[in-house]
Amino acid sequence: MIGEASLPDVDNGYFIHSPVTVAEHFREYGPAPIDGESIALVFASDGGGHLFAIGDSGQVWKSATASWFDDFEVAASGLQQFLEQLGRQIANQS
Repeated sequence: MIGEASLPDVDNGYFIHSPVTVAEHFREYGPAPIDGESIALVFASDGGGHLFAIGDSGQVWKSATASWFDDFEVAASGLQQFLEQLGRQIANQS
């Protein structure tokens, strides 16, 4: 099991946060404000400050700007698709 990942050299950087960090952010900021999701946890970010959240629907969302409280748009249908997209980006950099 992987608890976190730091990929600063992939595109502009991707950072999957540790469970401790996710819990700390949830306590500090609450759930990401995503319409249609009763709860969404921010679990990752990129080097541009955009946030990635997973909602109770299973979809992965990306913030439109580098803000916790801005709009989020669908980035992947689920966590597996998100990680597969990330894997393709890593493979294409070689």
